[in-house]
Amino acid sequence: MKRNNTQPLGEILKEYVDVMHISSKLKQSRLKDQWEFMLGKNAASLTKKLIIKNKVLYVYLDSSVLRNELLMMREALINRINEVAGEELVNKIVLK
Repeated sequence: MKRNNTQPLGEILKEYVDVMHISSKLKQSRLKDQWEFMLGKNAASLTKKLIIKNKVLYVYLDSSVLRNELLMMREALINRINEVAGEELVNKIVLK
């Protein structure tokens, strides 16, 4: 018996992500994985945690020096995060 409604697995997964509205959560998770790539290994090691709520990225840091550097490059970092995500994932960064 031959099935006529076969679909590629990637297409089925994409439909599932769209139906469950988890695309944004997946992109947020991917951001956390790519944080080291964006900032570098040393800067990422000084980051305690990342939280995204309502398009605001909360970055908890161990270093005041790194916080000052990130403050100066905040806009560029927002642009880079959104570029990697392919949509406006973050529009503000709060450093703590």
